[in-house]
Amino acid sequence: MFEGFERTEIETSGARIHLRHGGKGPPLLLLHGNPMTHVMWHKIAGRLAREFHVVATDLRGYGDSSAPEAGENSINFSFRAMAQDQVEVMERLGYREFMVAGHDRGARTTHRMCLDHPTRVKKAALIDILPNYHIWNHTSKQWAIGSWHWLFMAQPADFPERMMASVPAQWFMEKKLSKPGIGLGFFDPEAFAEYVRCFTPKTIRGSCADYRACATCDLEMDTADREAGRKVGCPLLVLWGAKSHTGRVYGDVLKIWRDYGTTVTGGPIESGHYVPEEAPDATYEKLVAFLR
Repeated sequence: MFEGFERTEIETSGARIHLRHGGKGPPLLLLHGNPMTHVMWHKIAGRLAREFHVVATDLRGYGDSSAPEAGENSINFSFRAMAQDQVEVMERLGYREFMVAGHDRGARTTHRMCLDHPTRVKKAALIDILPNYHIWNHTSKQWAIGSWHWLFMAQPADFPERMMASVPAQWFMEKKLSKPGIGLGFFDPEAFAEYVRCFTPKTIRGSCADYRACATCDLEMDTADREAGRKVGCPLLVLWGAKSHTGRVYGDVLKIWRDYGTTVTGGPIESGHYVPEEAPDATYEKLVAFLR
């Protein structure tokens, strides 16, 4: 995986970020979701590196990146804090402006980055998410049953941490990543082994802080932006899995996102939630067409 890429770590103002980067061309930052690492991009990173300088990082608290103390309302794991890490990483690599594609938590980090750093992000792709504000204000039984981890991991420390650490990492990953009717067959064994390896007490602590922040300080920021009428100004590509929770529960995903961005295009991909690993060819084609 990631043949020809360089592995390194960069100290930001709030964390130590682990990453791989490679290729030549315009800078492209790739951000992963929960409970993954940057490895989730392994099926398309090499192809993207033919045209872009690809930077694939582990978000703070995940993978081999460090996990700071959570702080009040888990503010140090807000998407604002995660986005700041990534802006500093790209600055250290020599880029004040760049493009970014994110999946799941990485896409939420990307959304916040577009709002907080509008002069930095030239184009952004958001994969299989809806805005936090919309989700928390449009909950339902169907959403809650399918998104149980949002509510479970946001419970006060260290209740979810103890429960998640009490079972083998392999077992938890199998249960968490296997979606009804889809299973695990599309995961590369080497990539899946990386997710298991990185599911440590550090990652459990960091990911729970991430979900607590989502329900508290992140929602406060999103509400303030919403009330102020702030939208993402750069071009947005919105992709989602036609068989994912996002696609099945919320209907017209583009219509929702067009209320949060000024220029929004995209559509569904025949896939479940883990779009870049389930449908790498379609994901690559959509991304390249947009980023070019």
